[in-house]
Amino acid sequence: MKKLFTSAITGVAHYLPEKRLTNADLEKMVDTTDEWIQSRTGIRERRILDKDLGTSFLGARALENLLEQKGLDANEIDLIVVATISPDMMYPSTACLIQNEVGAQNAWGFDLSAACAGFVYALVVGSQFVESGAHKKVVVIGADKMSTVVNYSDRETCILFGDGGGAVLLEPVEDNTGLKDFVLHIDGSGGEKLCQPGGGSLHPASHETVDKKMHFIYQEGREVFKFASTCMAEAAADLLERNGLTGDQINLLVPHQANRRIIEATARRMKLPIDRVMINIDKYGNTTAATIPIALSEAVEQKRIHRGDNVVLATAGGGYAWGSALLKWTY
Repeated sequence: MKKLFTSAITGVAHYLPEKRLTNADLEKMVDTTDEWIQSRTGIRERRILDKDLGTSFLGARALENLLEQKGLDANEIDLIVVATISPDMMYPSTACLIQNEVGAQNAWGFDLSAACAGFVYALVVGSQFVESGAHKKVVVIGADKMSTVVNYSDRETCILFGDGGGAVLLEPVEDNTGLKDFVLHIDGSGGEKLCQPGGGSLHPASHETVDKKMHFIYQEGREVFKFASTCMAEAAADLLERNGLTGDQINLLVPHQANRRIIEATARRMKLPIDRVMINIDKYGNTTAATIPIALSEAVEQKRIHRGDNVVLATAGGGYAWGSALLKWTY
């Protein structure tokens, strides 16, 4: 279907809990060290949300920050798309809870599940409603409270994840900016290597699933690392090639913050110097669907993106799901 409009990010904001879980804290919980964690992941600390609050709190706060920044009323929002794998509950959707929390009475919405690739997937999906002319103001949120599904006795996974939320506003533009292209992929054969086995219809909650710790993240670390290092980099490189771009024409890469070594591999594949890569994994760890919007928000705050810049988003996560998006920055 031919585009009627171009969809562009016209605002971005984020929210992070105040509580910090440092590597020194983890040294007291599991057999690990600050040096071991930093050398393998690049993470120094991560943020943790209070136990009595859910992912919708993270998403709602990020959206409220966005509305304040843009001077918008919540009733101007047409659609809310939430990327998350840690919803407050199976239903209603986290989008419903956020819509009610911020008072967006004229909006409809839904959740999208693509693990760490969720935000880029949701950005592309939300953009279709703008490009078709169906909506003028679409909010895309990436939010996850990963601390609820982390086993803090498993030193392989507990060091990786944190909590956070980010939100962008998509609107139609008539100039040459906005979402220019994207590539998205899935490979379900890798799903069993990175998953949360319990809690769904296959293994509903029971004493047995709890005893077997099936409601926590399961990850085959080496396999996932190899997948993400290769596929995230290849998706970004493919996107550049098909748009006739080279690394020196990219102003900023905003990658999923899973592991610093994966980020560096992606930059090398794109022939992009590391000073043109947004990295904040050291401060927040892997916040899953929230990593890219948080990093994008901080890049704007730090004035690392300007109107007309070529910005690449790259991501990979459970599913397997991975992909990349090319933006020409609007503001």
